Amino acid sequence: MSSAPLHPYELQEDEPSSSFEASTATIHVSGSQQVTRRLPEREDVLEYFIKFPKTSVETDFQLANANGNEDNIVPIVMLLGWAGCQDRYLVKYSKIYEERGLITVRYTAPVDTLFWKRSEMVPIGEKILKLIQDMNFDDHPIIFHIFSNGGAYLYQHINLAIIKFKSPLQVRGVIFDSAPGERRILGLYRAITAIYGREKRFNCFTALAITLTLSIMWFVEESYAAFKSLFVPSTAVHASPFSELKNESNKYPQLFLYSKGDVVIPYKDVEKFIRLRRDQGIDVSSVCFEDAEHVKIFIKYPKQYVQIVCNFIRNCIALTAVKVAADCDHVSLSKSLKYE
Repeated sequence: MSSAPLHPYELQEDEPSSSFEASTATIHVSGSQQVTRRLPEREDVLEYFIKFPKTSVETDFQLANANGNEDNIVPIVMLLGWAGCQDRYLVKYSKIYEERGLITVRYTAPVDTLFWKRSEMVPIGEKILKLIQDMNFDDHPIIFHIFSNGGAYLYQHINLAIIKFKSPLQVRGVIFDSAPGERRILGLYRAITAIYGREKRFNCFTALAITLTLSIMWFVEESYAAFKSLFVPSTAVHASPFSELKNESNKYPQLFLYSKGDVVIPYKDVEKFIRLRRDQGIDVSSVCFEDAEHVKIFIKYPKQYVQIVCNFIRNCIALTAVKVAADCDHVSLSKSLKYE
């Protein structure tokens, strides 16, 4: 019997994935049908989507190795969705990169782990890191494209997993769309409304009850963890992506896309975060829009959005080449733009 054909990066179309002990992986393979892989059932199921570029598509992004020669390693864009995001929404963003010859990985953390079972975000971050390693993606340049605080919270836990296992990735840059924002009751209320608002029995009183319950639960959880740490070593509660990521040690460039019309993440929060990162010497690009809703900048300004994110990735790749050639000379990519 002949073996199943191999597609790029040594992934066999019909071979069960061994990324994790239990996971569900839906993998889109160029030139073939969608392949779904389900491993032995367990309570913690990780579902992710990977799409490789067609072999006929040439990448718009040229890489350079230490010798100054072009490398055939294709960059990867990891899209981390907002709380309650359906994959069909992320597909619209991944197509931006797939049409330009890049590999994309899409994943959105379950709503219950973002709000009700936050401790489960730790193993999720570790599983995503293991996914990257099992797919041999850790040698590829990686760009994270993060949406809202839900995506930022997931990115935060991937960083924690990298630190814990001392497994650095070839991250070249991070794109923040409508994030990060400080934790506020009003912002949480609006986020809950946006996530659950389509359900028939949902109303403003239900949203208020969920908001107050979560606020009290988080306060008790964090107070208990702080009190416990006074007596015995314990794992810290990583509660807010804004508080955690503003001091992260990573120095790669960051792009912030945000809007004054966003009622979930106030634009002033994003601008405060930008100032903090710039003060730490990070290369920061920022683009402020006037009237786009939360995580709907691409819908409102598609052409500008595509141009901005693609130029940012090109700059990240170019910056890497310059650093290799010039022994890490500093090149500033910082800019600030506004769209009305």
